[in-house]
Amino acid sequence: MEIDVRHHPSFAVARVHLAAGETVRAESGAMMATSGGIAVEAKAEGGLMKGLKRSVMGGESLFVTRFTADAGGGWVDLAAQLPGDVTAVPVDGAVNLARGAWLCSSDGVELETKWGGFKNLAGGEGGFLVRAEGRGQVVAACYGALDEVELKPDERFVLDSGHLVAFGDDVTYTTRKVTRGLMQTLKSGEGLVFEFTGPGRLWTQSRNPGALVTWLTAKLPFSRG
Repeated sequence: MEIDVRHHPSFAVARVHLAAGETVRAESGAMMATSGGIAVEAKAEGGLMKGLKRSVMGGESLFVTRFTADAGGGWVDLAAQLPGDVTAVPVDGAVNLARGAWLCSSDGVELETKWGGFKNLAGGEGGFLVRAEGRGQVVAACYGALDEVELKPDERFVLDSGHLVAFGDDVTYTTRKVTRGLMQTLKSGEGLVFEFTGPGRLWTQSRNPGALVTWLTAKLPFSRG
């Protein structure tokens, strides 16, 4: 499949061009528009239990929507829920994506849910990663602007866990607190960070979805029961 990105970096839309009989799998609810001759089917990929695992642990929807082009080919426009950019990430082996970052992928890529570390879970950033395996392309969505970071061998890069989008399987990482001691953590307003070591590539987002939820929760009225 071929991918054109429009309206980036703020309100990106990925137009996925499909050859005759070609299929793209996308996050449920991501479709904005399609050309004529596109068949749409939604189901729990890999069965109900795998779908639940992907939904509860990986932050993705229970159902995956499949778009298949007829003999004349066609296209599908896909957009993420939050305002921001999208990018096509090549997969030749495996790529790891943060919760909610997966938008769509080609038929040669399978999705699994991977444990990302207990400390990451305790920090409220998800704990689990979505692992895309195979050969093809994955379209990853972010909140805000997107940065692509290329790490040299043994080069280290520290990233707030809420700003992660994806990273290649050749990059190694650990999770830790950004500061030492509880008081320093509270004063800094920072929580857990990923510490990546190259070589390899990773993608980051300029805004933190978790911070948005926290801000909205504080601002929105609530009922006392």
